[in-house]
Amino acid sequence: MDLSRRQLLWATGAFGAAALITACSGGSSDDPAGSAKGDSGKPRRGGTLRVGALGRAGAVTRDPHGTQSNESDYLVISLVYDTLTVPGSKPNTEPRLAASWQPSADLKTWRFTLAKGATFHDGTPVTADDVVFSLRRLRATPAGASRLPGIQEKNITADGDSTVVLVSDYPNAELPQLTRLTTFVVPKGTTDKDIAKAPGTGPFKLDWYRGGNARLVRNDQWYGGDVHLDAIEVKIFESPQAMANALLSGQIDLASNVGAVAARTAEGRGDIQTVRRPNDMAMPIVMRTADGPFADPKVREALRLAVDREAMVKQVLSGYGTVANDILGTGDPAYAKDIPQRARDLDRAKQLLKEAKFDTSRTYELLTTEDISGLAESATLFASQVREAGVKIKVVKQESAVFWDKTWLKGDLYTTYWGTNDSVVFFASKVLLSGSGQNESGFDDKAFDRAYEKAIGTADPAERATRLKELQQIQYDRSGYLLWGMADGIDLAGSKVNGLPTLPGYGRVQLERAWLGR
Repeated sequence: MDLSRRQLLWATGAFGAAALITACSGGSSDDPAGSAKGDSGKPRRGGTLRVGALGRAGAVTRDPHGTQSNESDYLVISLVYDTLTVPGSKPNTEPRLAASWQPSADLKTWRFTLAKGATFHDGTPVTADDVVFSLRRLRATPAGASRLPGIQEKNITADGDSTVVLVSDYPNAELPQLTRLTTFVVPKGTTDKDIAKAPGTGPFKLDWYRGGNARLVRNDQWYGGDVHLDAIEVKIFESPQAMANALLSGQIDLASNVGAVAARTAEGRGDIQTVRRPNDMAMPIVMRTADGPFADPKVREALRLAVDREAMVKQVLSGYGTVANDILGTGDPAYAKDIPQRARDLDRAKQLLKEAKFDTSRTYELLTTEDISGLAESATLFASQVREAGVKIKVVKQESAVFWDKTWLKGDLYTTYWGTNDSVVFFASKVLLSGSGQNESGFDDKAFDRAYEKAIGTADPAERATRLKELQQIQYDRSGYLLWGMADGIDLAGSKVNGLPTLPGYGRVQLERAWLGR
């Protein structure tokens, strides 16, 4: 099972916007745009926030550059260690350990200036050498090429004490988005043996850690501004329902990423808040384009037209989501909202199948897993809907290990999921370029590849928008993705909890501005 693939996108939010081209500076406010309010009063200092997070005791990790397959571990690591940048709303990336950044004219060389006053938890100043060491350590991991694509270890260097220089193998207008893909910083020279004890730079210090459970205390010397909570206690849960039950019984204050089923359970409870993070989870159906029964673009278009998207969102996501339009990257400010929304058209679907001479006498297998809530249910409902267009589908559920080893990247028709969806270019590079190592549908489209190259190397906002529109139009017209809807990320919280993040992906773990009312 490819944990690095899923962790990469589950644990992080990728950005895509022309705003990344120019130098950025600033910081978060006490009431950022991406936070939810449970109390309209002024943030109050003090208290301990008890947070539930999903994970398995047998999969815990303390390495900030390793694969954090547990949400509980990722939450702890993200509060103890800072990345260079973090998600924002407007702009959609904000400074953190890097106070600003500036590209060269050819968009290959980027210079990141570190925040003034940044120190490790032991009081030692953070230097560019520490960042270079950390990024090179990250790049050397098995998943390092995916986390810092186009950046070789030798091309990560320091220029003085406060400037880090990254040189890309190719022009990359979106390189700053990569600096928040688990770019956690530890002191230079930290050994693998001592990595679990390495001091961080984040808003909280680790007090204790036991089997995925942890207590974090406020870092009063944090360079990033006021932290309201005295402490955060993280408790690991193996199921969303167990976590929701703990919240309802008062054992925890926040159930993180708990899902739609738990949200339904809490409906009507006046003492429970439901925090929704739009565009948080994509669960597309993948149709193989390289060969097989779905290689004809007319067949793929027919299946897209046979789907009742509103019914899928209503039934699979319990209404906690939105209809999508077969383009990955719905949360990107550059998402092309002017491309017409596909609607169900069974007559046209049947006509396209006839023109493609699609064999409707056969029964085709749709492979899926039960890795996340709603995935297998989406496959079953899809099969029921397309039968009305004359396509017979048998849903086959596979064990997780079998699915990721045997079906993913190889199957003719299967479900997949991505834990963030906020950058068109990021997904294009990961799953749609002809040379991508994670090309889920075997998509090989030279026009798409050319459009990507032009978009990634364009600094002018107007021209860039045109290139990105072209990229999305090709995906809409002929890719192997049937993206019927986007699931909301859902947190449940007690009534006293305030300032929770509402941004998708990595943004959900930014709890440094949370506070407790009376």
